Amino acid sequence: MAAPPPSMTTTRTSSFPIPHAIMKNSLSILSFILLLSPLFAMSNTSFGAENTEGIKYDLFHEIFKEEAVGRLDELGKVSDANGYLERTFQSPASIRAGNLLRAWMEDAGLKTWVDQMGNVHGRAEGINPSERALLIGSHLDTVIDAGFFDGSLGIICAISALKALNSSGRLGKLRRPVEVIAFSDEEGVRFQSTFLGSAAIAGILPVSALQVHDKNGVTVQGALRASSIETTEENLLQLKYEPESVWGYVEVHIEQGPVLENVGLPLGSVKGIAGQTRLKVTVKGTQGHAGTVPMNMRQDPMVAAAELIVFLESLCKQPDYYLSYDGQCTSSTVESLAGSLVCTVGEISTWPSASNVIPGQVTFTVDVRAMDDSGREAIIYEFSNRLYHMCDRRSVFCNVERKHDANAVVCDPGLSAQLKSASYTALKRITGEDPDDVPVLMSGAGHDAMAMSHLTKVGMLFVRCRGGISHSPAEHVLDDDVWAAGMAVLAFLETLL
Repeated sequence: MAAPPPSMTTTRTSSFPIPHAIMKNSLSILSFILLLSPLFAMSNTSFGAENTEGIKYDLFHEIFKEEAVGRLDELGKVSDANGYLERTFQSPASIRAGNLLRAWMEDAGLKTWVDQMGNVHGRAEGINPSERALLIGSHLDTVIDAGFFDGSLGIICAISALKALNSSGRLGKLRRPVEVIAFSDEEGVRFQSTFLGSAAIAGILPVSALQVHDKNGVTVQGALRASSIETTEENLLQLKYEPESVWGYVEVHIEQGPVLENVGLPLGSVKGIAGQTRLKVTVKGTQGHAGTVPMNMRQDPMVAAAELIVFLESLCKQPDYYLSYDGQCTSSTVESLAGSLVCTVGEISTWPSASNVIPGQVTFTVDVRAMDDSGREAIIYEFSNRLYHMCDRRSVFCNVERKHDANAVVCDPGLSAQLKSASYTALKRITGEDPDDVPVLMSGAGHDAMAMSHLTKVGMLFVRCRGGISHSPAEHVLDDDVWAAGMAVLAFLETLL
């Protein structure tokens, strides 16, 4: 069981201003009371009795802040590791987390089930069950040594918003069905294949994915079977939602970047998501004794891999220096990479791994992301081309496998505008004041919305996180920002009443 990181146990402070009056010395006590009375009235309107729909705002505070933060903390302690958070596809902790989420969905008045890819669903039918459904989701899996908010925040906010509607007797008045989905795998840690859960729903997961295996030789199908889920090629294909049954998909997620914190705002609408490619590079040389093989006779895959990794860094820092302009790569393509291209080597392994042995094989991963798909392809082509030349020069064998591809996604302008308006409404309800404009951002991180865009229109809402840090125990979201995110989802859902 993972212990909360230090950042999660510190006292959290409010991020929203509270209106106040300044008393001048010349005012009488009566004048001062008269000055304050409008503010007391405004405070009661914002937090006290009831709004125009007859819902108590103190109920909002209880559900969206106190309960939501408590649930995020509880979910963050559901881990397969001791001392840090790790929850991968169909692991014991993943199953426990799914059971928790399912119970919370039922507490919100939703009908629940788990599908053949381990996704957890909660659905409210509304007044017209045959109407096209709004899907709201995010992922319940984590990276290794994760934070408490990546993925989980979006699920908890959606459940909280539907619980608020249910508590006020309005859940059954939704004009269309609303379904929350906690996707079983987005990070791709266990099987090196991202979006297993959302890709199955979107109908873009090939049946061959069932036979992909993890480092222990367990297949996706085997992992599901161990959780008492029998998944065949036939029922995997049946998981696909029909486009005519879905109205749209919305995802709330931590920003995983520093922009919102820099501008001092808790929420931002997302206009697009960068495309990404993951590669697996294998370099094979000649294994030998570290003390007896002369330097000029070695075929060392480790130094070859090191050269390739350093070249990748140079290529991605200065793409205009390496890319040549031709029919496939134009000046506008290269210019599009400025500010959005990032390349990362996140994993490296050697065989055998011993201090006195020249390794026989080195394997490392490459993650390439950019807003322009043609620019991303140009980078991959150039890296692969240079890779084979470098390996030939060093007399080692090299192979590149594409493990994952996802094109850049443009969020639906209509959904984005609705989410921006909902954010504005939420912040005004919380503070009692007109908030600053809600910013519009691009996402460099991949999200389930990328897979779901193959099924329906998508929209995303980003939530501020401290320092822009994610995929780390230092990942942190203010309690008030959790509150604001949940209230924004509620305001969005109210447009469906």
